[in-house]
Amino acid sequence: MGYRNRLEAGAALADRLAEYTDHPDAIALGLVRGGVPVAAEVARRLRIPLDALVVRKLGVPWAPEVAFGAVGPGGVQVLNKEISTKLEQDEMTPVIRHEKHELTRRERLFRLGRGQLDLTGRIAIVIDDGLATGATAEAAVAVARTLSAATVILAAPVGATAAVDRLRPLADDVVCPLMSDEFGSVSRYYDDFRQIPDAEVNRLLAA
Repeated sequence: MGYRNRLEAGAALADRLAEYTDHPDAIALGLVRGGVPVAAEVARRLRIPLDALVVRKLGVPWAPEVAFGAVGPGGVQVLNKEISTKLEQDEMTPVIRHEKHELTRRERLFRLGRGQLDLTGRIAIVIDDGLATGATAEAAVAVARTLSAATVILAAPVGATAAVDRLRPLADDVVCPLMSDEFGSVSRYYDDFRQIPDAEVNRLLAA
């Protein structure tokens, strides 16, 4: 089971989030980069604003797809204790430094001159294309809280059952239509899981 592409995944999420259609306080926040096309389709179908949330995964040096944590705007840093406690500080520090630098670069690129994201009083629907470890999503929820969102909803088309269970107490709601105990990678649930270029992210945000 899975989706043809991120567009179809966004449509599936929109069905689950239908109660927020035309809601004046709701905003769809796509996690850069793969979450933005999913969020764009949710925003289009629900007729709510779209914006981007830049959060960077902290990958284990010899296995970058395995996250030991994540960083986000405003100095937010989340560590996955199950993984980070197995690493030495000098193994984590260069990764953290690099990803904070990349976070700053991408914030500058994807904010498109719109200024600081303000979520005061908003219903922030944080959207990614999948939840594997949940570290990036955890940081995204923390960022939304830091930016004074009234409600934080985490939405992803697919997710590992363990990650979703870990995230439920952190968000006001978690929407994930397809979950698996034997998750593997997010890509296995998509026929088309191509990398999303920066230009496409900016095109979607500008539209």
